[in-house]
Amino acid sequence: MAFSLSDLNYEKDSKERMPWEHYTQEFATADPKEIASRLSIPYDEEAKKLTLTFLGTQYQITWPDFEVTHTPDDKGFYPLENMIYARILTIRFLLNGVKSESSGKFKTYREMPWGEVYLRQFDGRCIKRLAFSYGNRPGDFRAIMEHISAIPVKHGDIAYEVEIFPEYKIQMILWEGDEEFPPSSQILFSDNFPVSFQAEDMAVMGDVIIGSLKAYLKCVQK
Repeated sequence: MAFSLSDLNYEKDSKERMPWEHYTQEFATADPKEIASRLSIPYDEEAKKLTLTFLGTQYQITWPDFEVTHTPDDKGFYPLENMIYARILTIRFLLNGVKSESSGKFKTYREMPWGEVYLRQFDGRCIKRLAFSYGNRPGDFRAIMEHISAIPVKHGDIAYEVEIFPEYKIQMILWEGDEEFPPSSQILFSDNFPVSFQAEDMAVMGDVIIGSLKAYLKCVQK
């Protein structure tokens, strides 16, 4: 049985299980100029808006109420306006993340410092889901990746690199199936992820991205 994102208690603080409202309250009492400085992102003090890029789309996030709007582009789907778990991921990044550059190396979920945490869920909900969804549909996968201006990389049969937040990059790799073997996939993270993200963030991140791919495909097919 597929796990639900709620199984991770992701909407709750890992220590005290505080709900989503905790994050919005914490954001409201945070210093937006400190957030902007820590993440090296713009902050318009007059409009009280932070500007953050997520999956290639530029968003404006108001402080203190966390209202989100996007800068017009041709993607057609905007996760930070439509997906609660993308919003949770982002508010946690604003509150706890730091600007960090990768060494250029990529790692699997298992290779992260807390790699055994949620590994079964990540494998089932993210890696196997990616293979099942697109392993036999490389054309759709390619169309989506080109639509969001992802960068092709030389892994597997087809692979692309996307930047979820500035400097935090993910590679999605597919191997097509044949008569003997089913399709398979892998998801790699730039090695700076542990600086800003915890295990539950990473597990949900994969789910947010794959969920977004399905929505982007609908935009491509219009």
